[in-house]
Amino acid sequence: MSIKSSIKALTKFEIGLWLVSAVTVTLSFAFSSEKDFLTLASSLVGVTALIFVAKGLPLGQALTILFAVFYGIVSLKFHYYGEVITYLCMSAPAALASLISWLRHPYKDSEVVEVGRMTLPKTFVMIAASFAVTVAFYFILSALGTENLVVSTLSVLTSFIASYLTFMRNPFYAVAYAFNDVVLIILWILAAIEDISYLPMIACFLAFLANDIYAFFNWLKIRRAQAE
Repeated sequence: MSIKSSIKALTKFEIGLWLVSAVTVTLSFAFSSEKDFLTLASSLVGVTALIFVAKGLPLGQALTILFAVFYGIVSLKFHYYGEVITYLCMSAPAALASLISWLRHPYKDSEVVEVGRMTLPKTFVMIAASFAVTVAFYFILSALGTENLVVSTLSVLTSFIASYLTFMRNPFYAVAYAFNDVVLIILWILAAIEDISYLPMIACFLAFLANDIYAFFNWLKIRRAQAE
Protein backbone atom coordinates (compact mmCIF):
# COMPACT_ATOMS: atom_id res chain seq x y z
CA MET A 1 0.00 0.00 0.00
CA SER A 2 2.23 2.78 -1.29
CA ILE A 3 0.99 6.37 -0.88
CA LYS A 4 3.15 7.58 -3.74
CA SER A 5 1.98 4.94 -6.22
CA SER A 6 -1.65 5.42 -5.12
CA ILE A 7 -1.43 9.14 -5.89
CA LYS A 8 0.23 8.44 -9.24
CA ALA A 9 -2.65 6.10 -10.12
CA LEU A 10 -5.17 8.96 -10.07
CA THR A 11 -6.33 10.30 -13.43
CA LYS A 12 -6.63 14.02 -14.22
CA PHE A 13 -10.40 13.75 -13.82
CA GLU A 14 -10.04 12.13 -10.40
CA ILE A 15 -7.57 14.77 -9.25
CA GLY A 16 -10.00 17.42 -10.48
CA LEU A 17 -12.89 15.76 -8.65
CA TRP A 18 -10.84 15.72 -5.45
CA LEU A 19 -9.85 19.37 -5.87
CA VAL A 20 -13.45 20.48 -6.45
CA SER A 21 -14.58 18.46 -3.43
CA ALA A 22 -11.83 19.86 -1.19
CA VAL A 23 -12.43 23.46 -2.34
CA THR A 24 -16.19 23.12 -1.82
CA VAL A 25 -15.69 21.89 1.74
CA THR A 26 -13.06 24.55 2.52
CA LEU A 27 -15.17 27.41 1.15
CA SER A 28 -18.19 26.32 3.15
CA PHE A 29 -15.94 26.36 6.22
CA ALA A 30 -14.52 29.80 5.35
CA PHE A 31 -17.99 31.35 5.00
CA SER A 32 -19.30 29.74 8.19
CA SER A 33 -19.66 32.23 11.04
CA GLU A 34 -18.42 29.70 13.61
CA LYS A 35 -15.27 27.72 12.89
CA ASP A 36 -14.88 24.09 13.95
CA PHE A 37 -11.53 22.93 12.58
CA LEU A 38 -12.20 19.29 13.45
CA THR A 39 -15.26 19.44 11.18
CA LEU A 40 -13.07 20.77 8.37
CA ALA A 41 -10.39 18.14 8.98
CA SER A 42 -13.00 15.39 9.02
CA SER A 43 -14.45 16.56 5.72
CA LEU A 44 -11.09 16.88 3.96
CA VAL A 45 -9.93 13.43 5.12
CA GLY A 46 -13.28 12.02 4.01
CA VAL A 47 -13.20 13.35 0.44
CA THR A 48 -9.57 12.25 0.12
CA ALA A 49 -10.42 8.74 1.29
CA LEU A 50 -13.27 8.45 -1.19
CA ILE A 51 -11.20 9.18 -4.28
CA PHE A 52 -8.83 6.31 -3.43
CA VAL A 53 -11.68 3.95 -2.53
CA ALA A 54 -13.22 4.78 -5.92
CA LYS A 55 -9.97 3.52 -7.49
CA GLY A 56 -10.12 0.30 -5.48
CA LEU A 57 -6.92 1.23 -3.64
CA PRO A 58 -6.36 0.10 -0.02
CA LEU A 59 -5.10 3.57 0.95
CA GLY A 60 -8.72 4.70 0.76
CA GLN A 61 -9.70 2.28 3.52
CA ALA A 62 -6.82 3.43 5.74
CA LEU A 63 -8.02 7.03 5.39
CA THR A 64 -11.61 5.93 5.99
CA ILE A 65 -10.61 4.70 9.45
CA LEU A 66 -9.21 8.15 10.25
CA PHE A 67 -12.33 9.85 8.87
CA ALA A 68 -14.59 7.62 10.98
CA VAL A 69 -12.79 8.69 14.16
CA PHE A 70 -12.93 12.41 13.31
CA TYR A 71 -16.55 12.24 12.19
CA GLY A 72 -17.58 10.32 15.30
CA ILE A 73 -16.16 13.08 17.50
CA VAL A 74 -17.92 15.80 15.48
CA SER A 75 -21.22 13.89 15.73
CA LEU A 76 -20.81 13.55 19.49
CA LYS A 77 -20.79 17.34 19.84
CA PHE A 78 -24.29 17.52 18.38
CA HIS A 79 -25.61 14.47 20.26
CA TYR A 80 -25.98 12.45 17.06
CA TYR A 81 -25.31 9.29 19.04
CA GLY A 82 -26.35 7.14 16.09
CA GLU A 83 -23.52 8.58 14.02
CA VAL A 84 -21.08 8.25 16.93
CA ILE A 85 -21.89 4.57 17.47
CA THR A 86 -22.15 3.84 13.75
CA TYR A 87 -18.81 5.33 12.80
CA LEU A 88 -16.72 4.54 15.87
CA CYS A 89 -18.17 1.09 16.60
CA MET A 90 -19.12 -0.07 13.09
CA SER A 91 -17.63 1.97 10.24
CA ALA A 92 -14.10 2.23 11.67
CA PRO A 93 -13.82 -1.52 12.45
CA ALA A 94 -15.48 -2.32 9.11
CA ALA A 95 -12.95 -0.13 7.30
CA LEU A 96 -10.14 -1.95 9.11
CA ALA A 97 -11.61 -5.31 8.10
CA SER A 98 -12.01 -4.04 4.53
CA LEU A 99 -8.41 -2.81 4.50
CA ILE A 100 -7.20 -6.28 5.50
CA SER A 101 -9.52 -7.91 2.95
CA TRP A 102 -8.39 -5.59 0.16
CA LEU A 103 -4.71 -6.12 0.95
CA ARG A 104 -5.27 -9.88 0.86
CA HIS A 105 -7.14 -9.77 -2.46
CA PRO A 106 -5.15 -7.64 -4.94
CA TYR A 107 -5.86 -8.08 -8.61
CA LYS A 108 -2.85 -9.98 -9.95
CA ASP A 109 0.29 -7.94 -9.16
CA SER A 110 -1.40 -4.53 -8.94
CA GLU A 111 -2.41 -2.54 -5.86
CA VAL A 112 -6.01 -2.43 -7.10
CA VAL A 113 -8.35 -4.75 -5.24
CA GLU A 114 -9.90 -7.73 -7.00
CA VAL A 115 -13.62 -7.04 -7.44
CA GLY A 116 -15.76 -9.58 -5.59
CA ARG A 117 -19.19 -11.00 -6.41
CA MET A 118 -22.21 -11.43 -4.19
CA THR A 119 -23.72 -14.88 -3.84
CA LEU A 120 -27.25 -15.71 -2.66
CA PRO A 121 -26.08 -16.79 0.84
CA LYS A 122 -24.02 -13.58 1.23
CA THR A 123 -27.03 -11.51 0.16
CA PHE A 124 -29.26 -13.31 2.65
CA VAL A 125 -26.76 -12.67 5.46
CA MET A 126 -26.65 -8.99 4.52
CA ILE A 127 -30.44 -8.61 4.58
CA ALA A 128 -30.87 -10.50 7.87
CA ALA A 129 -28.01 -8.70 9.60
CA SER A 130 -29.18 -5.30 8.32
CA PHE A 131 -32.65 -5.88 9.73
CA ALA A 132 -31.32 -7.00 13.11
CA VAL A 133 -28.83 -4.12 13.40
CA THR A 134 -31.43 -1.51 12.40
CA VAL A 135 -34.04 -2.69 14.91
CA ALA A 136 -31.46 -2.93 17.69
CA PHE A 137 -30.05 0.52 16.96
CA TYR A 138 -33.48 2.12 16.86
CA PHE A 139 -34.15 1.18 20.47
CA ILE A 140 -30.58 1.95 21.59
CA LEU A 141 -30.64 5.40 20.00
CA SER A 142 -34.12 6.08 21.35
CA ALA A 143 -32.92 5.28 24.87
CA LEU A 144 -29.95 7.64 24.41
CA GLY A 145 -32.24 10.49 23.36
CA THR A 146 -30.68 10.79 19.91
CA GLU A 147 -31.57 13.86 17.85
CA ASN A 148 -33.67 13.17 14.70
CA LEU A 149 -34.11 9.50 15.63
CA VAL A 150 -35.71 8.19 12.41
CA VAL A 151 -33.12 9.80 10.14
CA SER A 152 -30.30 8.63 12.41
CA THR A 153 -31.63 5.05 12.33
CA LEU A 154 -31.87 5.17 8.53
CA SER A 155 -28.25 6.29 8.48
CA VAL A 156 -27.30 3.20 10.49
CA LEU A 157 -29.09 0.94 8.00
CA THR A 158 -27.46 2.44 4.89
CA SER A 159 -24.04 2.57 6.58
CA PHE A 160 -24.21 -1.10 7.56
CA ILE A 161 -25.16 -2.22 4.05
CA ALA A 162 -22.43 -0.05 2.53
CA SER A 163 -19.81 -1.39 4.95
CA TYR A 164 -20.84 -4.99 4.25
CA LEU A 165 -20.61 -4.51 0.48
CA THR A 166 -17.27 -2.71 0.83
CA PHE A 167 -15.86 -5.67 2.74
CA MET A 168 -17.20 -7.96 -0.01
CA ARG A 169 -15.47 -5.77 -2.60
CA ASN A 170 -18.71 -5.25 -4.49
CA PRO A 171 -19.34 -2.20 -6.74
CA PHE A 172 -22.78 -1.65 -5.21
CA TYR A 173 -21.12 -0.47 -2.01
CA ALA A 174 -21.03 2.93 -3.69
CA VAL A 175 -24.79 2.90 -4.31
CA ALA A 176 -25.41 2.14 -0.63
CA TYR A 177 -23.06 4.94 0.39
CA ALA A 178 -24.80 7.32 -2.03
CA PHE A 179 -28.09 6.63 -0.23
CA ASN A 180 -26.27 7.14 3.06
CA ASP A 181 -24.93 10.47 1.78
CA VAL A 182 -28.47 11.69 1.05
CA VAL A 183 -29.57 10.68 4.56
CA LEU A 184 -26.60 12.47 6.11
CA ILE A 185 -27.17 15.61 4.04
CA ILE A 186 -30.66 15.76 5.55
CA LEU A 187 -29.28 15.03 9.03
CA TRP A 188 -26.72 17.83 8.91
CA ILE A 189 -29.13 20.31 7.36
CA LEU A 190 -31.25 19.77 10.46
CA ALA A 191 -28.15 20.34 12.60
CA ALA A 192 -27.06 23.44 10.66
CA ILE A 193 -30.49 25.03 11.19
CA GLU A 194 -29.59 25.12 14.88
CA ASP A 195 -25.85 25.72 14.53
CA ILE A 196 -24.45 27.16 11.28
CA SER A 197 -20.95 25.88 12.12
CA TYR A 198 -22.09 22.47 10.79
CA LEU A 199 -22.50 23.87 7.27
CA PRO A 200 -19.19 22.25 6.14
CA MET A 201 -20.68 18.83 6.97
CA ILE A 202 -23.45 19.45 4.42
CA ALA A 203 -20.83 20.40 1.82
CA CYS A 204 -18.82 17.35 2.87
CA PHE A 205 -21.61 14.89 2.14
CA LEU A 206 -22.60 16.66 -1.07
CA ALA A 207 -19.00 16.07 -2.16
CA PHE A 208 -19.28 12.49 -0.89
CA LEU A 209 -22.38 11.96 -3.00
CA ALA A 210 -20.57 13.12 -6.17
CA ASN A 211 -17.61 10.87 -5.37
CA ASP A 212 -19.76 7.82 -4.63
CA ILE A 213 -21.68 8.21 -7.88
CA TYR A 214 -18.36 8.31 -9.73
CA ALA A 215 -17.05 5.38 -7.68
CA PHE A 216 -19.94 3.12 -8.72
CA PHE A 217 -19.33 3.61 -12.43
CA ASN A 218 -15.56 3.36 -12.02
CA TRP A 219 -15.91 0.07 -10.12
CA LEU A 220 -18.11 -1.30 -12.91
CA LYS A 221 -15.33 -0.29 -15.31
CA ILE A 222 -12.73 -2.04 -13.12
CA ARG A 223 -14.90 -5.18 -12.95
CA ARG A 224 -15.26 -5.27 -16.75
CA ALA A 225 -11.49 -4.86 -17.20
CA GLN A 226 -10.75 -7.66 -14.72
CA ALA A 227 -13.31 -9.95 -16.35
CA GLU A 228 -11.55 -9.53 -19.69
